[in-house]
Amino acid sequence: MKSLKQLYKIGRGPSSSHTMGPQKAAQKFLAGHPDAAGFEVTLYGSLAATGKGHLTDVAILDVLTPAAPTEILWKADTFLPFHPNGMKFVSKDADGNVTDEWTCYSVGGGSLAEESADGSIGDISPDIYDLNSLQEILDWCDENGRAFWEYVDLCEDKDIWDYLQGIWDAMKASIVNGLENEGALPGPLHLARKASTYYVKATGYKQSLQSRGLVYAYALAVSEENASGGTIVTAPTCGSCGVMPAVLYHMQMAHGFSDTRIVRALATGGLVGNVVKQNASIAGADVGCQGEVGVACAMAAAATTQLFGGTPAQIEYAAEMGLEHHLGMTCDPVCGLVQIPCIERNAFAATRALDANIYATFSDGKHKVSFDSVVKVMKETGHDIPSLYKETSIGGLAAGYDHARKMR
Repeated sequence: MKSLKQLYKIGRGPSSSHTMGPQKAAQKFLAGHPDAAGFEVTLYGSLAATGKGHLTDVAILDVLTPAAPTEILWKADTFLPFHPNGMKFVSKDADGNVTDEWTCYSVGGGSLAEESADGSIGDISPDIYDLNSLQEILDWCDENGRAFWEYVDLCEDKDIWDYLQGIWDAMKASIVNGLENEGALPGPLHLARKASTYYVKATGYKQSLQSRGLVYAYALAVSEENASGGTIVTAPTCGSCGVMPAVLYHMQMAHGFSDTRIVRALATGGLVGNVVKQNASIAGADVGCQGEVGVACAMAAAATTQLFGGTPAQIEYAAEMGLEHHLGMTCDPVCGLVQIPCIERNAFAATRALDANIYATFSDGKHKVSFDSVVKVMKETGHDIPSLYKETSIGGLAAGYDHARKMR
């Protein structure tokens, strides 16, 4: 598995796979062709289908246009064999002749992959974890009397804790900024921000309801920041960036957990997300929203259970429930924007993570269906879902909204 630095990234919204990934690819291609007289970029499948709503073209042009004229080609009906988020970069000389080309894939969370010599597709970054399933890591914990976060400490460079502290600081900042900002989100939906009003209303409720309302407000704050192009953290993606910050911020504000313990919980949640990224996918275009919000819920459930003193088995169980109960969730953003239903889903997944924690800690951690089994099922389910329900905005809620609007 890759470093947690490849999972948690600070960047601008609204989409890790459709904005951050393509921008990173453009930067990489430009670095290899600084003297090109022109560029041509072809976007395929999901990248083309919802790219304009996700500002994919803007992310690429911001990088390439200052260097040379750039043309964007959109091929929404063409899906490359390895991944729905394919793109091809072409460099040209002054006479318009092609000098080089590169095909790569945005595989979720801002990460890139490309076809290797043996015909497989692989992430460009190196592997640093020897164990690739949660059961293997759980066994390591049992054999060594260690916690999940200690396996992170064993495998990562020593600067990982400073890095995760920076991630936590960015998460907190996205909540604070989101609670302060008001008005409508950009785009044709004219969707009003809700985080600030939810926060104010939550403070007026009795304690039993207040905590739930505050978690809603925190998740909305981050997701609305993402939707408006603000700075957030992929956890594991931009589209699901509100879940982990909301839950962990609530843990710190309501229960007084220190930054040190929060950062260790981030590491444990990161392991959960890494396992899914390694063995399935965290890209909505590949497996639907179960790979984004579902995985974020599993990460937050695991992190919370660790904070409350759960055993490794209970942590695995909480993560399993967080993902299992999102199985089959489609990715069908209205108008190709990371707004409806994405923002609300972050709020509900955050509270579901807290429920998974409570349920798991009531148990002894023993259960029939393992987290790794659910990851396998999630991958199979995601690949069985038709493409119109996977970030193309031509089916599901996106189509239903468009039909309702035409009927009005």
